[in-house]
Amino acid sequence: MHLTPAMTDFILHWGDMGSRWGVSRSVAQVHALLHLSPEPLTAEEICETLELARSNVSTALKELQGWKLVTVSRELGERRDRFTSVRDLFDLVTTVIEARREREFLPTLNALQRVALEAEGDRTPAPVKARIIATLDMMQLFDRWYSDVTRLPRPVQLTALKLGAKVGKLVGKGKKSA
Repeated sequence: MHLTPAMTDFILHWGDMGSRWGVSRSVAQVHALLHLSPEPLTAEEICETLELARSNVSTALKELQGWKLVTVSRELGERRDRFTSVRDLFDLVTTVIEARREREFLPTLNALQRVALEAEGDRTPAPVKARIIATLDMMQLFDRWYSDVTRLPRPVQLTALKLGAKVGKLVGKGKKSA
């Protein structure tokens, strides 16, 4: 696959962004290439296009499959696997958000629940307990909101996204609370 300057810039930026999110640069670059590619690519084509070692590409593809961001297919009569990124952008974003929730947010929520229980039985000062409980309550509120939103049909979710900050006009001019 021949990369144009715009494609190269996209892949490089995606790699930088991925490294800021805790994903290796090469994993993010492989994902970016697959995201842009109109056709499924073999591991060899990915290696050649990105000038990455086969071992890096293999590791990246396994990680991307673990995140459910890449699927594998084969063509009739061919032995090599072909890889494709999730095509639907809504599915791509929700897959990433759900994976990060599972790997990062829920363990923190569980830890906060344990800490809140522990603070009830030890000599944690009352203001510190209150801060722990406030943190837990807010994180649980966000998690319930997320769970509620994900149960809505996709068209409703898209409408809510498009409304964005306009919702503030419907519920009180978007005034900030103290």
